[in-house]
Amino acid sequence: MGTLYDEDVIAWAEQQAALLRSGQWSRLDIDNIAGEIEDVGKSEKRALCHRMAVLVEHLIKCRYQPERCGSSWLRTIREQRAQVRKLLRHSPSLRKLMADPDFAEEVWRDAVILAVKEAAVDDLSELSPWTLDETLQED
Repeated sequence: MGTLYDEDVIAWAEQQAALLRSGQWSRLDIDNIAGEIEDVGKSEKRALCHRMAVLVEHLIKCRYQPERCGSSWLRTIREQRAQVRKLLRHSPSLRKLMADPDFAEEVWRDAVILAVKEAAVDDLSELSPWTLDETLQED
């Protein structure tokens, strides 16, 4: 039989919050609390990476297939830019990822995978023609 954390993470979280609020420190599940807090940061990083990849995917498609760059693709670009800005406003420490070359490479690879699934794009370079900050600019 597992722990409450293993059986029902929502009930576990509610229990841990109640223990925190009541100051029952010795009853806290410190290891799992620490893991959950770390996961929040990982989740935010994954969200940023995904949104950036979708943004860059659509920029790629518009660049290589301008004749197909219609309102739907442009709407996606605007929406992803807005959502990335919102993420960065709510979690400013994510901004350092935007300058990380490994993160930029991951975003580019993910975007290329997404773009080639949908568009006739086959001559993409190994590197993005844009910095991540440039992808957030309206022009």
